[in-house]
Amino acid sequence: MAVHERRNDGVVELVVEHPPVNAFNIEDLHTLARHLERYRDDNEVRAVILRSEGRGFCGGGDVKQVQALPGFEGILGQTSGSLAASLAILECAVPVITVIHNYCIGVGSLLAGTSDILIAAAGTKFVFAEVDNGATGGFVQGLGLMPEKRLRAAMLTCESIDVSELEPYGTIYRVVPPEDVLEEGRRVAGLIAGKDPRVIRRMKATMNDTANRDLLRRYRGELSYTYELNLLGVASERRGDFVEGRRSGYLTVDVPAPDGQTSS
Repeated sequence: MAVHERRNDGVVELVVEHPPVNAFNIEDLHTLARHLERYRDDNEVRAVILRSEGRGFCGGGDVKQVQALPGFEGILGQTSGSLAASLAILECAVPVITVIHNYCIGVGSLLAGTSDILIAAAGTKFVFAEVDNGATGGFVQGLGLMPEKRLRAAMLTCESIDVSELEPYGTIYRVVPPEDVLEEGRRVAGLIAGKDPRVIRRMKATMNDTANRDLLRRYRGELSYTYELNLLGVASERRGDFVEGRRSGYLTVDVPAPDGQTSS
């Protein structure tokens, strides 16, 4: 399994490990969602850390899998998985602290935008890669990372954004040296886990009710245009450009992405 669960003193760490670049496939997204949904009835869980092992947090969705599956099975699976994982983070009964390092691309940025608290390593790059892959979703999650006008530019250009730009917006709780990022995530999770869990769970529900982001309805509306692009064949063309090497990936951090496994 690419998503592992580790527990310690009321804190669950959900660790994604999908080499070479942590491109999240359909199974990864639904597995992540199932873990998060289970904690509603598990009172031993007081906080969740979502993180990845390896080169970076998330290299996007697995474009190769989407292209390889017959008909529209790939895009339907990837979008339903992205929605399920985003909703599971938002609706998780306890706070979700996402710990990010090196890069956070496509669906990784959507999950980060839905999380309660973000801890990031200095130098981390965020990319909203939807346009380059013939997709339209993610604006509603992205608003959890940056103001509307900045997000419009990010999604229309697909240019990377350094975490140092996001920090002043207040959407990143801590930016720390890469070697300290996991320790800081565990410190924050431990602080929350030490509070009265009955209060924490109700505070999470209160914040969701007050923010009223209506993620399900808005994201499904966004996806209607993605499905339209797939019916027209445009989305498959854009993904094909990537898979067949006519367009490079986004992983310019450290070394080029092996096998080009990045996407939205």
